[in-house]
Amino acid sequence: MKSAPIRRRSHGFTLIEMLTVITIIVILAGVTMLGYKHAKIARDRNKATIQVKLLANACEEFKADNGYYPGINDNTVGDGKNMSKELYGDLYWDSDRDGSGPKSDPDQKIYLSELDPDNNRQGWTDGRAQSVRILDPWGNEYRYRKGSGANNPDFDLWSCGPDGKTNPDNPKDKDNNDDIKL
Repeated sequence: MKSAPIRRRSHGFTLIEMLTVITIIVILAGVTMLGYKHAKIARDRNKATIQVKLLANACEEFKADNGYYPGINDNTVGDGKNMSKELYGDLYWDSDRDGSGPKSDPDQKIYLSELDPDNNRQGWTDGRAQSVRILDPWGNEYRYRKGSGANNPDFDLWSCGPDGKTNPDNPKDKDNNDDIKL
């Protein structure tokens, strides 16, 4: 009598099959992460562009009402740093410059309601009361300058982009490559 051949049953995956599946999962995870990073960069750039336009429109409306652009001094020279508090003061907190905030002064005009730190849905303000800074999507202050220091005849308003570096007086500088301007 002949004996039947013994069949071996496979009880699991081979090492090659396991390595193949793991490799495919790692590749798919990498592609997904790159896609997410690219989408986040595009979203932040788009958000900064919209915010710069909103701020610029509010500055133009402020000038139409008051005869001058926001900011205490006639000229703001330099790189426009540390001017977001002045923008915030004139466009939201104390547009009539009488020392009172928007909640206690019914005569005051709010030029950009999105700057309200209590309802900060866009995440672009940092601070409380009159000491609020206006921030871009990367956590840097928006830059602003007007008068003779500005490249434009009226004012310059921009985000330094993700690297936080800018050189507004030298347009060809590599630090300006990711800046978001009007």
